[in-house]
Amino acid sequence: MLAEYGYIGILLVVALLFTVTILLIPLALGFLGIVPRKSNPAKTSTYECGMETIGKTWVQFNFRYYFFAILFVAFDVLTVFLYPWAVNLKGLGLVGLIAVAVFFGILMVGYIYAWRKGALEWK
Repeated sequence: MLAEYGYIGILLVVALLFTVTILLIPLALGFLGIVPRKSNPAKTSTYECGMETIGKTWVQFNFRYYFFAILFVAFDVLTVFLYPWAVNLKGLGLVGLIAVAVFFGILMVGYIYAWRKGALEWK
């Protein structure tokens, strides 16, 4: 039993050492002069696929694209929770049915809210 906690302790020590090392390497390289401190035109230029960009390099997207994607991922992940319920449908009985009904109710409230806010409309 105590040996299992020892493995967890070793893992925590290794994780902390790794984190500290990764944070200190750029600082040490900066003090040694290996990492340049001043930016140059090549570093600050916009680079895409090895070619110079044509036109504006800064394009601001509408937040609705991101919101639509986040809603899709959220609803998609929530449907994954239905798989264990479907596999063990007979074993859960009425309690499982009520739990999934509550789950669907919460899901529908979120879906209707997003629909009324216009988040699901692609403009």
